[in-house]
Amino acid sequence: MPLVLLVEDDPAIRRALAHALTEAGYAVCPVDSALAALREVTARPPAVVILDLGLPDMDGADALVMIRAVSDVPIIVATARRGENDVIRLLNAGADDYVTKPFSAAHVQARIAAVLRRGRSVPAGSQLPPPLEVGPLRLDPNTRTATLHGQPLPLARKEFDLLTYLGQRAGRVVPRDELFVNVWRQPFVGGDQTLDAHISLLRRKLGETAAQPRLLRTVRGVGIMLVGPS
Repeated sequence: MPLVLLVEDDPAIRRALAHALTEAGYAVCPVDSALAALREVTARPPAVVILDLGLPDMDGADALVMIRAVSDVPIIVATARRGENDVIRLLNAGADDYVTKPFSAAHVQARIAAVLRRGRSVPAGSQLPPPLEVGPLRLDPNTRTATLHGQPLPLARKEFDLLTYLGQRAGRVVPRDELFVNVWRQPFVGGDQTLDAHISLLRRKLGETAAQPRLLRTVRGVGIMLVGPS
């Protein structure tokens, strides 16, 4: 039974979500502050953290950084901040996913299931694909490391998964809905900024922009393509 650390200061939301997650088969540890969350992460490591940003003792974004400094646990941020820059900042700080308020319990459950599927270890005896090379970019699924022009490229978990999926299909435009199904393990919902935020963040790390792309190409109305520089 996966343990969910639920960090939410609103008692009504905390009770309702904890009840829904328990009914869905999760063990739930509800806390109402960032410091309590940090204590739980170190004392009883959860399978996933649901982190509200509006906490009474510190900003949730700061709590995110502190949790990420001591644990690699998947973190889903619950936020009312919808702007792309806000989402990018949270993902860059170490969030694995996010949900925007107001949200349903079913939506949160789907996000939890998705991050837990992505975190499953590879069965013993199975073989991971060989390293991928697309122009100056090299991705090694065995070590989950990336280099650009021979230099280490720090990538968050889903940034690596997204680039790897695109790299395995280099030169082909991958539809947005296909990326959601195979990288996020959930259907694409119109208006969801998750993919756009990750692509924007990846472009910054790859040293390119949407106006002057080198490796990541967006085909409007179709999808994303990873290509070697022409």
